[in-house]
Amino acid sequence: MLIALFINSEKPKALEIAKQIKTFLIEHKVKLVVEDAEAKKLKLPKLSSVPESKINLIISLGGDGTMLRVAHNYSHLKAAILGVNIGQIGFLADVPVDNLLSSLKDLISGHYIIEKRLMLEMKTGEKKQSSLLAANDIVLHRSANPHLIHFSVFIKNVYLNTFVADGLVVSTPSGSTAYSMSADGPILYPTLDAVLINPICPHTISVRPIILKAEEEITIQYLGPQKHSVEVWADGLDSYKLLKNNSIKIKKSKLCFKLVKLKKHDYFSTLRSKLGWVGKIS
Repeated sequence: MLIALFINSEKPKALEIAKQIKTFLIEHKVKLVVEDAEAKKLKLPKLSSVPESKINLIISLGGDGTMLRVAHNYSHLKAAILGVNIGQIGFLADVPVDNLLSSLKDLISGHYIIEKRLMLEMKTGEKKQSSLLAANDIVLHRSANPHLIHFSVFIKNVYLNTFVADGLVVSTPSGSTAYSMSADGPILYPTLDAVLINPICPHTISVRPIILKAEEEITIQYLGPQKHSVEVWADGLDSYKLLKNNSIKIKKSKLCFKLVKLKKHDYFSTLRSKLGWVGKIS
């Protein structure tokens, strides 16, 4: 087995925990490579030194942001990702450090499943198209624009509505517990084949989030005001400036975000833990 390790070295104790992972896996005859920038620190072979097709699994050490960075920067890797959380909340990176060694034992013993999570692709309406890829969400936001922005939304070229708001979140089920949840959006079970549209701080209180089939193509046209541009962000990592009267199209990507889910973990226990739910079975 060959595993690629990605770490967020800005996190406290990240290198120390990475060394624990290294020791455990090597003791269990697992080959390990690490992102090139960290190879010297961990005394491990560089990721670039092995054929990408030979990598069986990926371990991400950090938080959800680290996993999303791997998904964006290494989308060409086909291996599924196990997330070890040394961040804050962590819905994608759901392996706590306290359970690290037992979780690694389950991993190399094959006690896991691979979940294929939906991803979104955004394309611009220009002749020279730009595109963004997202595992969590694509967010249209007024950014430095001092005004509420006006934008129209079409579903498969059928007019939905014109919104006046701070922006709009188009989210995958995985991303429903990210920005969209902060904007009062619903939580979607992560393997649903659905897309969530959630306006941010809309000017009209009757506006509510909408859940669509993943196959629906969403067009968003920015109407203004004035000449200010707005920003479109994919997972908070990649961005695009959208000018007045221009539009973007968002649809389900052919790529998917593959997550390693250990059999002893379940999604609902993660929700209870991360959201601080205190209900008990009587």
